Amino acid sequence: MKMDHIPRLVFWELTKECNLNCIHCRADAESATFEGELTLDDARRVITDIASQYTPILVLTGGEPLYRKDVFDIADAARSAGLPTALATNGTLIDREIALRIRDCGIRRVSISLDGSNAVIHDDFRGIPGSFDRALAGIVHLRDAGVEFQINTTISKRNAGDIENTMELAEEIGAKALHIFMLVPVGCGVQIADSEMISKEKYESILNWFYDRSKETRLELKATCAPHYYRIIRQRARAEGRTISVERDGMAAMTRGCLAGSGVCFISHRGDVQPCGYLPLVAGNVLRQPFHEIWSDSHLFRTLRDFDAMTGKCGYCEYRTVCGGCRARAYYETGDFLSDEPYCAYLPQRMTCR
Repeated sequence: MKMDHIPRLVFWELTKECNLNCIHCRADAESATFEGELTLDDARRVITDIASQYTPILVLTGGEPLYRKDVFDIADAARSAGLPTALATNGTLIDREIALRIRDCGIRRVSISLDGSNAVIHDDFRGIPGSFDRALAGIVHLRDAGVEFQINTTISKRNAGDIENTMELAEEIGAKALHIFMLVPVGCGVQIADSEMISKEKYESILNWFYDRSKETRLELKATCAPHYYRIIRQRARAEGRTISVERDGMAAMTRGCLAGSGVCFISHRGDVQPCGYLPLVAGNVLRQPFHEIWSDSHLFRTLRDFDAMTGKCGYCEYRTVCGGCRARAYYETGDFLSDEPYCAYLPQRMTCR
């Protein structure tokens, strides 16, 4: 295994249970009991195995992870094993006591999903009236407890015109970062793909705007499920007559676009290990095989790490090693996770010369 292929982020779906009804949910989560979820003992074994080889950031997610009564026991086990831990939540279940427990179990950062700058837009996305106000109340409790938080926003036609306002809100409420997620048609997202996916040209426009704002805001900005951004920052830097650098471009200068299977993976509520939460292909299961063996030996993961395996436009692209295209969107569009990223407007130079 190459040393550059180590897990940086492991997203762990502790449960599919959730109190909201989001139109774009990856997990098809709902307020119901799901069989086969990993037990606390299972979770502790997996944490011990991961920590024996790696030190990724462990992101506890769902569904709604706070539905797990033992979520803080899991977080505490991760801390004891030396794994930095984050929590991804809709924020609506966070009261003063929960905020203090989040702080005291060693969770370093909480991401709160806000899909708009106001209740009208956000609640429409989330399917439950009042979810915006409850999320903001949760943020206040986190802030009072001294817990660092970021805002996650999924971009679609429904809120594309509201991103500037959402960024301003994130600044006003004291968020550390703003991560924008470009909609991936998986789970509930499949049902709204035709009506909600923005065009590839609109993607380019939003990501260029994001680049411009990254030079002005105090927020840490990250484009997720938008690997094109890592091409765009290089194109823009070249147009400005400079090379990209950590000082000017932050962590975007040190990473690449799609990290599914090469720097990121996902563990489902039943222990299936996937390249990411949006690519429904299974590399192995932590109940039957150690995590480190799945990570290092899986044919699926090894294939994803081979840039030359990509086909179509992505295979020709001179930016494939820094972008890689969204493998989940390619899979949704064609059934082949190695094919073209369908929501990219860029035409590789090798194709323009043919």
